[in-house]
Amino acid sequence: MKTMLRLRMSSQDAHYGGKLVDGARILALFGDVATELLIRRDGDEGLFRAYDSVEFLAPVYAGDFLEVHGEITSEGNSSRKMLFSCYKVIEPRPEIASSAADFLETPLLVAKASGTCVVPKALQRR
Repeated sequence: MKTMLRLRMSSQDAHYGGKLVDGARILALFGDVATELLIRRDGDEGLFRAYDSVEFLAPVYAGDFLEVHGEITSEGNSSRKMLFSCYKVIEPRPEIASSAADFLETPLLVAKASGTCVVPKALQRR
């Protein structure tokens, strides 16, 4: 099972100088994707237990449009393994105009992760 979110980072998402968005914001988006996957699969938000791996590969700035992908890769009786990826698909071009932007022909992978979610006891398979 897979899902995807697309959203624009705002100036409120910027945490550092130069309108840089911190990695914690990307992790929160991975959590949102995990929540949707668990609701679709199990009818409950579940609980994100742990990341096995997290890599931040390129900077994200206010004004960037991101696609956040998630996929359930395996299922146990009480857990779901997931993979996540975050791509920059549009970036602003303020040097041209305040409203100018480029659609990236090849989306830029900015972060990826894998992790495990726990299914509530009432929904676990016996």
